[in-house]
Amino acid sequence: MEAKNQIFRKTHYEVVKVVDGDGIIVRNILTKVEEDIRLYGIDAPELTPCRKLKQDESETKIAGQLLMKMAYESYDFMRSIVKPGDPVNIIQERNNLADKYGRTLAYVELQDGSILNEMMVIAGYAKAYNKIFCSDLPRYQQLSLDAKTQKKGLYLYVDQF
Repeated sequence: MEAKNQIFRKTHYEVVKVVDGDGIIVRNILTKVEEDIRLYGIDAPELTPCRKLKQDESETKIAGQLLMKMAYESYDFMRSIVKPGDPVNIIQERNNLADKYGRTLAYVELQDGSILNEMMVIAGYAKAYNKIFCSDLPRYQQLSLDAKTQKKGLYLYVDQF
């Protein structure tokens, strides 16, 4: 992660649940307060029928059923990386703290120092997402293009999602 904006790191968190391919729920182990985290700079297909799934279906010309099948692959891949109880740090850019739904926007740093957001894009199970800005977006766009070129993850089935 190369975030250049003013950032701050929140420590003492653990994973409670993987929500989907671009979101998790974490809990502060000291205060027991849970936060719904939307990962900066990435997007994965939707798991269930919703407005965003219809929008993605329209924009990509990919059937909703296939998008949801891909969403489960993305979800399963993320669950292979992080599990309930895993310690994580939450890294945020000071001027971009929450999305329009009130979810905390963050990079999720694993115990080994790797960044979950980046891992999802490199493996092709999420794409760069420019509707929520983050400092690492240009890098995520390049990583996403690399995954697409190499037919990794979801790019094994489609050229876009």
